Amino acid sequence: MMKQAQQMQERLQKEMTSLTVEGNAGGGMVTVRINGAKQVQSITIDPEVVSKEDVVMLQDLIVAAMNDAQRKADEAMAQKMGGMLPPGMKLPGM
Repeated sequence: MMKQAQQMQERLQKEMTSLTVEGNAGGGMVTVRINGAKQVQSITIDPEVVSKEDVVMLQDLIVAAMNDAQRKADEAMAQKMGGMLPPGMKLPGM
């Protein structure tokens, strides 16, 4: 059973690395793309948001977009894991 769990974990890690999710903030003014391992792949910033007078807002939008992307990655992982678990078994903390 342990070997089977290890194989499932390895397969899930491969799938999650290939997964890509996007998080958005400010109505799409900032977009962050991450993989399932929560590694940032790219950040796209609408030029209209870039202003010397409001750097704090841009920083807040980047943080919000990153948090949104990470939440989506967590949801995708939980969904994939849920389909791999035996019936009735749940992930800890989810």
